[in-house]
Amino acid sequence: MKPAWLILGSVLVASPAMAQDITLKPLIEARLRYENVDQAGLPNDAEATTIRIRSGVQASSGPLSAIVEMQGNLALTGDYYDGLHGAATRPLIADPQNIALYRAQLQYRTKALALTVGRQRIALDDERFVGAVPFRQNGQTFDAARVEWTGVKGLKADLTYAWRVNTVWGIDGVGARARSIGGNNVLGNLSYASPVGTITGFAYLVDQDEAAVQGFRLSSQTYGARLAGARPLGKGVKFSYQLSYATQSDYDRNPNRYRADYYLVDGGLDLHAVKLGAGYEVLGADKGVALAAFQTPIATGFKFEGWADKFLTTPPDGVRDLYGNLGYGWKQVGPFKALTLQAVYHRFASDRHSRLYGDEIDLLASAKLGKTSLSARYADYQADGFATDTRKFWLQLDWSL
Repeated sequence: MKPAWLILGSVLVASPAMAQDITLKPLIEARLRYENVDQAGLPNDAEATTIRIRSGVQASSGPLSAIVEMQGNLALTGDYYDGLHGAATRPLIADPQNIALYRAQLQYRTKALALTVGRQRIALDDERFVGAVPFRQNGQTFDAARVEWTGVKGLKADLTYAWRVNTVWGIDGVGARARSIGGNNVLGNLSYASPVGTITGFAYLVDQDEAAVQGFRLSSQTYGARLAGARPLGKGVKFSYQLSYATQSDYDRNPNRYRADYYLVDGGLDLHAVKLGAGYEVLGADKGVALAAFQTPIATGFKFEGWADKFLTTPPDGVRDLYGNLGYGWKQVGPFKALTLQAVYHRFASDRHSRLYGDEIDLLASAKLGKTSLSARYADYQADGFATDTRKFWLQLDWSL
């Protein structure tokens, strides 16, 4: 298939009238991050100072648009193991150096219909099953054709066929940490904005069709439903809620034969500047076999089950995550806007046999200063039956045009 920018160029050249109406929009963003990891059992800590730059252009003409965007990640300091380079005597920081094409897409959009083809960013619902992995310096994209339809009020149909997933490992990715993973992925999502919240049904056929990537054992079919909504309870007071259930089984060439379930119950209360929340999430297991528990290989995993990243791959006995969070926010403090403080506590256990895995505390402070976002983040995982004690600390600056 031709790259998206070549297709758009052919269309515009063929139509001189359309070419006169082309609007160009520059795309520029940068991120500077310091990350430190102390992990029990390894002789050395890891420290990484990396800078990521994305730059490109969006060309639009009527309902047609195209995006071409490059991505580069440079390690300013390199005392860390990035999964591909460096000594594994240090903890993993999954931000390898990289210069690559990030997006190259052609889109046709009207009020009721959007057709997107090419290398694109896809994030469905809260990214629990399909996401763009925005926290990592090298984001995840999909070589795909996507159709979004909103022709009936309140209803949205979203269907994607993706033949390649471009991973966070970048151009040097190899083996189980591949640069990209081919396969016939079908991602279907149908949602309706009802009076009680957005009701979503989904079907995700994930085809990780590379023998080097866990011997096809991450190929799965997942079917489920989700309800997400919010209710005002008074001036400045709001209650939000999420309920979700899914079932997953093996798919295509996966040699494992399994079935596992997923559950989520989540509630939050906004009391003016105070935010309270709690939830219970279960990624179930079948028979305790490796990679035969509920897996989410194309999700934005960092958002869930703690920032220490101990459960990006679900353990053979599954995982139960009981969590609570507390936050406070200010609209403006001096020159800073949207200043927030947040604390999250997780208690992890296995789904089979209910064994305690460990506890984690996550802390976040963030604010905006003009076009720059600043954040400091900390994660402390204390092991009690799974993995090892791990502490992580981040300082980050984000800027966009």
